[in-house]
Parts: sequence; C-alpha cells; structure tokens
Amino acid sequence: MRQVIANTLFFVCAAALAGCAAILPPANPPQTAVLTAPDRPVTQSAAMAGVARGPSVGALQLSLDDAGTGLASFLDSCPQLLSRADISGLTHQRDWQAACDAAMFWPASDAPRFFLTHFETAIVGDGSAFATGYFEPEIAGCRTRQPGCEVPVYALPGDLVRAWPADTPIAEREGRAPLGQYNAAGEFVLYHDRAEIADGVLDGRGLEIAWAADHIELFFLQIQGSGRLRSPDGEVIRIGYAGQNGREYVSIGSVMRERGLFGDGPGQYAPSMQGIVQYLRDFPEEGNELMRLNRSWIFFRELKGDGPLGSLDVPVRRESSVAADPRFVPLGAPVWLDLDRDKADGLWIAQDTGGAIKGANRFDTFWGAGKDARTIAGTMSGRGEALILLPKGTVARLNSVAQAGATQAETGHAQP
Repeated sequence: MRQVIANTLFFVCAAALAGCAAILPPANPPQTAVLTAPDRPVTQSAAMAGVARGPSVGALQLSLDDAGTGLASFLDSCPQLLSRADISGLTHQRDWQAACDAAMFWPASDAPRFFLTHFETAIVGDGSAFATGYFEPEIAGCRTRQPGCEVPVYALPGDLVRAWPADTPIAEREGRAPLGQYNAAGEFVLYHDRAEIADGVLDGRGLEIAWAADHIELFFLQIQGSGRLRSPDGEVIRIGYAGQNGREYVSIGSVMRERGLFGDGPGQYAPSMQGIVQYLRDFPEEGNELMRLNRSWIFFRELKGDGPLGSLDVPVRRESSVAADPRFVPLGAPVWLDLDRDKADGLWIAQDTGGAIKGANRFDTFWGAGKDARTIAGTMSGRGEALILLPKGTVARLNSVAQAGATQAETGHAQP
C-alpha cells in the first residue's frame, strides 16, 4: 500500500502514503495529504455526484506503452473486481466479467484495442480532477537493533481492536466501529497516540519487526504507507501497511503553512517534502512537537515477493497505479487523467486508497521507488479532467435507473 496511505503529503507524497500507499483489507489506509487541495462539494458516492457519458475510448488515443501497463495492472485487479462490492454504486461484479475474461488472453501488443473493445468513458460530477503523487521510500534500517539503528518499526498490536464505546447508543452504531483498546477497567478507550508510542509505551512487547536509523525518515515512510529498509550489509526489508491506531491524522505541511513557515523569505522553507524535512532537521525540538500533532501511527508487516501492495492487496506499479476514493471510483477500474502536469497524463488503474484521497476525481499517482520517484511525487500537483473507464453499457444503465427514480419522485409511484 497505497498507507494506504493511498496515502502523500503532496509535501510528502504530496503526501501520501499509501498509501497512500494505502491498503484496504486492513482497515484504515495511510494518510496522504496535500497543502493545496481544492475544496470540493461533499457527496456520498459517484451515483449521487452524477454520471455522464464521456468521449469515446478511441478519442483518448491510448499509446501502446500506456495501454500495455494498464492491461497488466487491470488483470491483476480482476479477482477483486469480481468479488468485492463496488461502494461507488457504478457497477456490479458481473459487469466486469467479460473484460476480465478477455484480459487473461489479450496480447500486450494489441492492448489499446482491449480498452476500445470493452470500455466506455464516464464523467463523474463535473469531471474536474486534482492529483498528487506518492512513492515507495527507501530508508536506512536494520532487522535487529544496533547502534545507529534504534527507531522501532512496530507490527500491529493485538490489543488494538474495533468496538463501540459503552455509552454509544445502539441507534448511532452505524458503519464500522472505531479503533481503540480496552483499559484495565474493561472500558473501551482511544488507543495510544503518536506521542505515547514514540515515548515507548509499546516497548517490551516484542512488536518490533525492524529498526529504522532516523525517526524523521520513518515518519514520512508512515505517511507513504509502505517502503523499504536497507541495512548496512545491503539487505532490503520491504514493509507494508498493517493497520493504524485510529487516532486523527494531521498534515504537518498544512500546519507549517498556517504558521507562515513556507515561502522564500528569511526563516521560511520551500512548500515541498524537502522543505518540510529541512525544517524538522533545523529545529529538532519544534520539529518533534510538530510531528506529534499528527496523532496517527501506522503499523507495518514485512512483505515478501512483489510489492508494495495497494488497497486491493495487489502490487501497485510505477506510472500505472493510482489511489482513489472507492466511493467514486470502483477499485480496479481504469482512469484517464488529462492534467496541467503532463507527466501524470494518461491511463491509470485505481488500485489504492489514501486517508486524504477523498471525493470525486481526487487521485494520488504512484511513482515507484528511487530518487526520481521521490522528486516527482514530492512535487506532483496537477489539475485537469478525469474520466472513469467502465464496462460498455454501464452509463446507459445508470442513466436509466436515475431517470426512473426521478419519474417515480415526480409521480409518487413506480413506473410499470
């Protein structure tokens, strides 16, 4: 994930995390955030936001490379598309069957025709898109504690559970129960926050799966939701999102902006991940206080094999996977972006989520690992238009259902 992050501080993935790098099978994905995200009307799903037919897939002029990587990622997503409920209200599992069956045997050399054959485009809401970026960070770390490698990377604690506080009326117990823990008196209370965990409240419980060399680098890896630890002997330990403590996420980039710390004047820093890190290093005491304002803490698991994993529990891939809000995009669906940042233009597959990736046409693009990925993700902020690619016939069905509902509302009874 992609922490699901799904998941950036545009300023740190523009936030992400990874979440983004996010991950859905475990509950709360990583928190991605952006300092300049535009205000968006609050709606509950794509169906409520409104869906219109977009241009033909042929008009998108998919390149062979773009369609080829999209086809591979779409095929990875098919098992989930065919088994998960689509909370966006746009599709049913059976809608994806024909495309998924065809994808298994479709030649990569003819990938553009696959999307032309099986998909149509849809505009959700006004189609106005905003996208940031996230990446898989690599930081110094070790499998066992040693000098210079002493910041614990924790696994998910067994006492972190979901339950309803006793004073929550049954009528108000909707959706998922909150995360927390039972105290010595048997009362359900909030779980330990970042400050308490950083101060050692989990020490001695055997939860350490690895150790990081730098607490600031680990902080940003948590925002991304997944990453790599590279030991002095060259061993690479890949870690992914396992869960979150249920406490509130605060974008420290947003706090710095509110405090007037961004700019090009004396004592100000660049509004980027690099600028935030520099401030934290220049002012360690103030930096620790700032990081602790973000009460959220991400727990990890070691990943074996391909990765990192996104919210669909399938690998996310550079310039192919994007984090989206599953209320507005079926996870696994192709997405077309046309932004004022040409680097992010093209076909993506929605395979991840993120704590700050909320609302219609809000996306977080994944840029892989390495120095260039960090640079691209840390500065990615693009506005433009988005199209969702849906199985052919979906838009007509949605509009038919919407029209029937409108007619029923006007007449007071269902049509025969």
